[in-house]
Amino acid sequence: MITLASITWDIDPEIFRIGPVAVRYYGLLWALSFIGGYYIFERFVKREKLPEGFLDSLTIYTAIGTILGARLGHCLFYEPEYYLSNPIEILKIWRGGLASHGAAVGIIVAIYLFAKKHKKPMLYVLDRIVIPVALAGVLIRLGNLMNSEIYGIETTLPWGFIFERNGEIVAKHPTQLYEALAYLVTYGILHLTYIRKKGLVPNGLLFGLFLIFVFSARFVIEFIKENQVDFESGMALNMGQWLSIPFVLVGVAFVFMALTKNKVKS
Repeated sequence: MITLASITWDIDPEIFRIGPVAVRYYGLLWALSFIGGYYIFERFVKREKLPEGFLDSLTIYTAIGTILGARLGHCLFYEPEYYLSNPIEILKIWRGGLASHGAAVGIIVAIYLFAKKHKKPMLYVLDRIVIPVALAGVLIRLGNLMNSEIYGIETTLPWGFIFERNGEIVAKHPTQLYEALAYLVTYGILHLTYIRKKGLVPNGLLFGLFLIFVFSARFVIEFIKENQVDFESGMALNMGQWLSIPFVLVGVAFVFMALTKNKVKS
């Protein structure tokens, strides 16, 4: 039988540098996620004839909520003792440390504030914003791959990656790609459902499906992912898995309510 060799991965995360300023793949992919999300939501705005300025305001709220939530989520969920003792370090986002669970909470809070200001049902907005957010998840995980971070445990599978930049000498599961694929499938299902329903989806349905798909995938993939912090080594389930469970349960509840009530409000 012919098998592929392991993939040696030693990509420089910096694309180029001008003096002290460096342009990195991770930052570029984050920026592309917002640009792509803006384009996708712009089509929703035109289809549903939403008011002028709706999308620009939503973009600002979502960007702030995502970045603040992801950063605070990492600092408080994974390394609370260090960051609470050194709060100024929380602001140094360029040093890394973002959590998808925190981003999810940040987005929800941001959408609540946005919906309240624009007098729109919160679930109406969430059902649409999770479509580009799922696609953004794909790009962000690709950014993690370019950074040679958040990868899995040792594997003998032919698509294992040897992350040489981190000093690895054996192949590890490229869990960044596993998650990116899961998020891509999630994006496809959500967007296709929106299109087939012509935008008339029961409030909470797409949001609930997003939570179920994304955090179920995260829960499963965590079994083959290396622990991010030392205290996880003694846990039956790691922090990422414990944080995923309530999101999945909330997602199931929203899907059930959406299918039962079957109401579309805008």
